[in-house]
Amino acid sequence: MIPQLIQQRLSIAERQVKSTIKLLEEGATIPFISRYRKEMTGSLDETEVTAISNELKKLKDLEKRRETILNTLEEQGIKDEKLLLKINACWDASELEDLYLPYKPKRKTRATKAKERGLEPLAKILMIQNENQVEERAKKYLNAEVPDVESALQGARDIIAEWVNESATARNAIRRIFEKEATVTSKVIEKKKEEGAKYRDYFDFSESLKRCPSHRLLAMRRAEQEGIVRLSIHIDPENALYKLERIFVKNNTAAADQVYEAVQDAYKRLLVPSIETEFRKLSKEVADKEAIDVFSENLRQLLLAPPLGQKNIMAIDPGFRTGCKLVCLDQQGNLLENSTIFPHPPQSRIGESSDKVYQWVKKYNVKAIAIGNGTAGRETERFVKLTLGKDSPVDVFMVNEAGASIYSASDVARKEFPDLDLTVRGAISIGRRLMDPLAELVKIDAKSIGVGQYQHDVDQLMLKDTLDQVVESAVNQVGVNLNTASQHLLKYISGIGPKLAGNIVDYRKENGNFDSRSALKKVKGLGAKAFEQSAGFLRVKNGKNPLDNSAVHPERYGIVKQMAKDIRQPVETLIENNALTQKINIQNYISEEVGVPTLKDIIKELEKPGLDPRGEAEVFSFAEGINDIHDLKEGMVVPGIVTNLTKFGAFVDIGIKENGLVHISQIVNRFIKDPAEVLKLEQKVQVKVTGIDKERKRIQLSMKEV
Repeated sequence: MIPQLIQQRLSIAERQVKSTIKLLEEGATIPFISRYRKEMTGSLDETEVTAISNELKKLKDLEKRRETILNTLEEQGIKDEKLLLKINACWDASELEDLYLPYKPKRKTRATKAKERGLEPLAKILMIQNENQVEERAKKYLNAEVPDVESALQGARDIIAEWVNESATARNAIRRIFEKEATVTSKVIEKKKEEGAKYRDYFDFSESLKRCPSHRLLAMRRAEQEGIVRLSIHIDPENALYKLERIFVKNNTAAADQVYEAVQDAYKRLLVPSIETEFRKLSKEVADKEAIDVFSENLRQLLLAPPLGQKNIMAIDPGFRTGCKLVCLDQQGNLLENSTIFPHPPQSRIGESSDKVYQWVKKYNVKAIAIGNGTAGRETERFVKLTLGKDSPVDVFMVNEAGASIYSASDVARKEFPDLDLTVRGAISIGRRLMDPLAELVKIDAKSIGVGQYQHDVDQLMLKDTLDQVVESAVNQVGVNLNTASQHLLKYISGIGPKLAGNIVDYRKENGNFDSRSALKKVKGLGAKAFEQSAGFLRVKNGKNPLDNSAVHPERYGIVKQMAKDIRQPVETLIENNALTQKINIQNYISEEVGVPTLKDIIKELEKPGLDPRGEAEVFSFAEGINDIHDLKEGMVVPGIVTNLTKFGAFVDIGIKENGLVHISQIVNRFIKDPAEVLKLEQKVQVKVTGIDKERKRIQLSMKEV
């Protein structure tokens, strides 16, 4: 049943779903399945395999919940076959809870108290709705706990109200109205107006819930959490009561009037609060997912930012009063020397600072300088460029330092540089980010990198799982050098994990570099399954086998050898030789296990083995003379870098403390649903300043008019 449900929900062929589930349950990872099992999955990409994996988890969780419910019913001695059949056939979480609701153990309610007073038979009589003499009927149920007729009728109505609330039909009717018509409303708490000024857009706000974008809903929820506004989700009560009346009121008698009164009570006291809570939860889940999707896509782009590569680097963590931390790193990112310079006020030791930068550039044959883009970043960039002079061959890069402080205070940094100050560790991280952003960023908790919105407001477990998947995907997409990769990088490789990553690093320390992928099998704890899952994503440069430095999986080396043999060439000559690879007819190598998709991947990899998909880092310069918001004027056109993408627009760094916003409507001269359709993180853009709010420190930008 599960494969059919996933097929319906994702519109992926059932055969593909079944094959993917089989691989996942055998312990295959998502990167491995999407890269090396295309014949089995029908060439599903990583996004589709991830979607199947997520749906499978949801449905397995639902199965567990159903099992718990059935066990509870059995303990209660409930053997209603019709009910049990419905529960076993249900694959919707809300419907399952509706079926269980009448039997769910609950605290004492008005209805349970009324039942204890013997009023359930009266409630049943009223529900039949044939009775006109309800007071006379009610008199028969008076006792010490039910002193008068009104108490009896009230108790009966309480019981009926609970029946209405527990009716799956009633709940679904109200649920459908919420789905179509619900409005989310935000009202300021008067005495909190001044304190919550930043939320003033939501002081008196109302919008259709289904049209409310995630960022707006999360902003209102944050304002509510901080006690600034009251948030509610509501529907038209007249329409809802009309629907309920049609379900429950079946006659025109005094008893029917009592039922209608109970229906009204059930709606206001039980149904609406319950369904509103449900829709608060559902809308939060949808908003969380959208925010997490944006965060994860931004993270992916940051992780896959172009590296500068292995060059001697100078890195500077800028600062005013405490000075700029200066480090030099070798081609492998090892620290050569560190110091502190004071080129800015209040010390302004410009000459001394210039001398040190100039001397170290020569001493360590520095090819590029990385400068953190935080406080004093622009001022430090100007100082360095003046020191080097216009004709210097040394490139200067502004590096996004988000999360560098998190790394510098982490156990990882302390272990690596136990004797260094936090700020020096931060400067090292900035330099390494320029050399290889991916290798450095994997050391930091992805949430701390700061390329999302409301990351502290969304479901933290969902956020962690999604971001971990993104990091794993990016690392495996690029591949890593088995002989130089850190433990932090290796642990994200398909099939490895933290323990095996540590064992690999320990093996390297004891035995020296790996000379082949097959040597991995000597690592403690690394069995056949882990080798199968990981080998294709690990690179061995200058090893025994040239294919070890490619994405060709060892299980397919035999095919490459046969290809080489058939055109009478050694395997080595096929590498990066398009003239030879074009002579290969892949149809000759199709088998039960290997089809056209894998063979095409093999040929592509032979043509460009181990190609880094990230490209190369490019130098970028902000506009001169713009150092803070007061230097801006409307109408200016300036260069910038996209630092964050949201559903409502793109934030752009134009070289000052405050990032400007290009609203989605100002990106291109056509309709787009998402800025990510046309922009990427770290993209270099030209923007026009269209609005400056100095009080709120907000800058409006446009790309349409540039």
